[in-house]
Amino acid sequence: MSQPVPRDARARLRLETGEVPAVDSGAGWRQALSIAADAAAAELSAATDGGWPLAELRAGASLLSAAVEQELHGISGSPRVAFAPALPSGRLIGAMRRSLLAQAVAGQLTAADAVRMVGALETLATILERDAAQRFASRLTGLDGLSMVVDVAHDMRSPLGSILFLAEQIRCGSSGAVTPLQERQLGLIYGAALGLSTMASDVMDLARGGGTLVQHEPLPFALRGVFQQVHDLVRPMAEERGLVIRFETDVIEARIGHAQAVQRVLLNLVTNAVKFTTEGEVVVSAVALPASRVRLEVRDTGRGIPEAVLGTLFDAFRRRLKPGEYIFSSAGLGLSICQNLVRAMGGELLVESPPSGGSVFQFELELPGHRQF
Repeated sequence: MSQPVPRDARARLRLETGEVPAVDSGAGWRQALSIAADAAAAELSAATDGGWPLAELRAGASLLSAAVEQELHGISGSPRVAFAPALPSGRLIGAMRRSLLAQAVAGQLTAADAVRMVGALETLATILERDAAQRFASRLTGLDGLSMVVDVAHDMRSPLGSILFLAEQIRCGSSGAVTPLQERQLGLIYGAALGLSTMASDVMDLARGGGTLVQHEPLPFALRGVFQQVHDLVRPMAEERGLVIRFETDVIEARIGHAQAVQRVLLNLVTNAVKFTTEGEVVVSAVALPASRVRLEVRDTGRGIPEAVLGTLFDAFRRRLKPGEYIFSSAGLGLSICQNLVRAMGGELLVESPPSGGSVFQFELELPGHRQF
């Protein structure tokens, strides 16, 4: 005599709408499920974005059919459905659903039976989505979780770079004239892509420790060249928002330092300044100081930074304020990376934001002169 299935095990595969009465597992049920499974496997094997082997798709659809039949009979004590990560379980369920509904329309399946079978598929879809989310979460918290996040961030940057390039080319009219509305829309696309690209870089830098200098040894560079690169990247965002952006420096000669890190910090600071300034200007300046030092500054005429935020402004992870309150940085990563990079170069990133509005970020670096560049 078989042992009764525990109540909590039965509940796992119950329909969300309530208990499912036991039904007779006649040839009609199994035939309908078999037809749906074959149709789903054939549909996905022929998909242009597929590449899944037909035999594996059939095996996966058969597992779904068996699970549906167990659900319809109120039997849930058997092992749960387990799919290979590469198999598109959600699309298999969708294709089986379409086949069952088509059979009902053709009179091969009663409407009531089709509703029950489709309902069972929906329950399985919910369970599989939850299981997939749990597996993904376990991967993130595992030993290889950090590497996985870095790989995702790295893979994001290439397509985002293409979006930035194409959006700016179209916006400049290289593919034909654009209307003012289209120009503004392309500016929004550019700004969103630049923000995502910067965030991906921040994640990668944070994984490396947040203050690792890609360029290990200081090398000669032209500060005006760094300014030009930052200007070219941020200009479309500033123009879309109707802002004036100015770059000023009295540092003419070449300096020795970490050009990539300086550019990264300035790009992040200028992007933030443009993002949170609705009117006026953003000014980027570099001033030569005694003893080979240079002060770099990013000043804006935005709404400023609330005093409550200043204390945690450079924290990579911090609590959000109450809903509706102003948050200067949604991710909190960029400014933390900037501070770490500035410290790695021997400086300290400082911020001022008076009650009247606007904000100033500045830092000083030791950048010796280089006569031959």
